[in-house]
Amino acid sequence: MNERAAPPPPLQGIRVIELGNYIAGPGTTMTLGDLGAEVVKIESLEGDMARHTGHFGHAMLRAYNRNKKSIALDLRNPRGVEIALRLIERADVVVQNLRPGAAEALGLGADALREIQPGLVYVSISGFPAGAPSRDRPGYDIAAQAESGLMSVTGEPQGLPQKVGATIIDTATVQVAAQAILAALFRRVRTGIGETIRISLLEVALNLQLPNWSDYLARGVEPTRSGDGQPLSAPAADIFRTHDGMVVVSAYVQAHWVRLCETIGSPALATDPRFLTNELRVANRPAMKEAVSERLSRYGTRECVDLLTRNNIVVGVVRSYSDALAGEDFRASSMVIEAAPNGDRPGYRSFGLPYDLCDTPRLQTQAAPAHGAHTEELLREAGLSDAEIAALREAGVVKADQSTRSTGGSL
Repeated sequence: MNERAAPPPPLQGIRVIELGNYIAGPGTTMTLGDLGAEVVKIESLEGDMARHTGHFGHAMLRAYNRNKKSIALDLRNPRGVEIALRLIERADVVVQNLRPGAAEALGLGADALREIQPGLVYVSISGFPAGAPSRDRPGYDIAAQAESGLMSVTGEPQGLPQKVGATIIDTATVQVAAQAILAALFRRVRTGIGETIRISLLEVALNLQLPNWSDYLARGVEPTRSGDGQPLSAPAADIFRTHDGMVVVSAYVQAHWVRLCETIGSPALATDPRFLTNELRVANRPAMKEAVSERLSRYGTRECVDLLTRNNIVVGVVRSYSDALAGEDFRASSMVIEAAPNGDRPGYRSFGLPYDLCDTPRLQTQAAPAHGAHTEELLREAGLSDAEIAALREAGVVKADQSTRSTGGSL
């Protein structure tokens, strides 16, 4: 009996055009590419701004630009815009996170493009909501962290507000945008109608704090920084030292707290007047942490994890990146993928989608392209002749740059 052929990727046949920089726009389109879409990255003659941002910028390029074709166009030139429109005429999705108003000024806004492609799904990602007074302000991850209240609840109680240790808002925006696009494409299948999607980093940052905001809207009590613990629950996200490391423990549900006390050999803690309820444990957190730490510090980290896990208590090892990479769970996951060499760009390890489609094999992926690496290929696909392409290059409208002139073969 012949084995059943693997199904095609979900977005096979979908074409995506990106006008993006840094993380939110490029990450969104790469997510669609990982699901089988063809992604064309339209870059300025200077390229994605991440190309000029040192090591972290190059990390962004590697992380969020796999499996794309890059064309370099001068969109300030009418001929460059004309070429972009040719590419978009055949597209299903456009994603842009240019500075506010830039796409509209170029004639590449949602209304203009849906006149030539009514079924288009058009996505604008900005720092602030479209109707807000700050709508024209440039918005980065850190501004959204600051203005959404996230920094105010991050850090030590007596210290300054802190940012989260990763570009969490940009990354969450990628997932939110991809979700909205998939919903719009599904509706288009059923109705033939396109969609205009607006997403702001500020709104994503607010949504990520929904429990905090829900409590604040109900009680009006301002959340505060609590360091490693959850402000309203204990122990929850509290860090305890073991004999040779650190673990984070969550046992704030009363039955879990009693079980934790019994597991670590201190059942009397469960009836200690200071710790009888979650609210009392929050009020007496330093004393609670000291009492639990005194017991957990007698165990090695592995022993502590095994002990608490056997008793159904949530525990996690606090790891560095190198420790996480070496961890058995990390190695057993399917997150790490190999991006194959792309032209003169070497391959590298990266992360794939954070989920498995169990009946659909993962697609092979290529390294992020060089700036303008596919310019001529895409121009020919758009119907331009060799003579027309040469004239565009001579006029400075396009640039086919596949060199590795920067140190170390820079992207």
